[in-house]
Amino acid sequence: MMDTERAVQTGHRSTTAGLHIEELEAGYGDLQILDGVNIDVEPGDYVAIVGPNGAGKSTTMKSVFGLTTVTGGDIRFQGDSLRGLQPEEVTRKGVSYVPQNHNVFPNLTVQENLQMGAYIHEGTPDGGLQSVFERFPVIEERQSQKAGTLSGGQRKMLAMGMALMLDPDLLLLDEPSAGLAPDLVDDMFDKIDQIHGGGTSVMIVEQNAKTALRRCERGYVLVQGSNRVSGSGDELLEDPAVRREFLGG
Repeated sequence: MMDTERAVQTGHRSTTAGLHIEELEAGYGDLQILDGVNIDVEPGDYVAIVGPNGAGKSTTMKSVFGLTTVTGGDIRFQGDSLRGLQPEEVTRKGVSYVPQNHNVFPNLTVQENLQMGAYIHEGTPDGGLQSVFERFPVIEERQSQKAGTLSGGQRKMLAMGMALMLDPDLLLLDEPSAGLAPDLVDDMFDKIDQIHGGGTSVMIVEQNAKTALRRCERGYVLVQGSNRVSGSGDELLEDPAVRREFLGG
C-alpha cells in the first residue's frame, strides 16, 4: 500500500531525454502555488496529473509552457532548461499546449485555426493539415465553418489539432474532458490514446481521475502544491488510500 502522507520522490528519474520537473516552486506573481513538485515524462510516456481542486495541477502544466512565475527548481526538456522561456520559445523546443478554455479562435474557420497552430512556421507544414484531418475526420468535414459554431467536443478536437500541427514531441493537455457530455468522454480519451500511440509523449491534467489513470502509464497525485503519491495508473487505482482520498472510493 502506498503512503499517501508523504511526497513520493523515489520514482524521480533524472535522465537527459524527456521532461523533468525538479523541485518546482511557482505561482502567479507573489502568489506561490507549487512547493517542490517533481514530475518526469520520459520519451513516449503517457503521464496523468490528478488531485483535488487547488492542488496545483494546471499550474504545473502552465509552468512548463512559460505561463507562471517560477521561483525555484527547474524544468528541463531534452536536456535544456525551459525556465524563463516564453511560450513561443517552449513551442520551438517541441512542446505543444492545449489549455482548458479559450483554446480556439471562434471567428476564424477551422482551417484558419489549424494554420494558426503552425504560426511559428512561415507556411503550413507539409502534410500537417492532412495529418490532423486523418486523425479528426469531423474537423475535416467542418474545415470551412467558423470555430465558434462547433460543438464543445469538436472545439476540443480542433484545439488538439492546432497543437499537433507542429508535430510536437510532447503534448500538454489541460482538462481535455471538461465540459463534455459523459458519452463523449471516452471518445476524447480514445483520441488521446491514438495520439500517444503515434509516438507523441503526453502529459495530461484531468479532474476525471479514474478515467485518466486507467488510460495512462504513470500518474502523479498532487495535494496543496506538492507531490503526494506516484506510481503506475493501475497501482494508483488499486491503492485503497488513493481510492478513498482522491477517487471517491
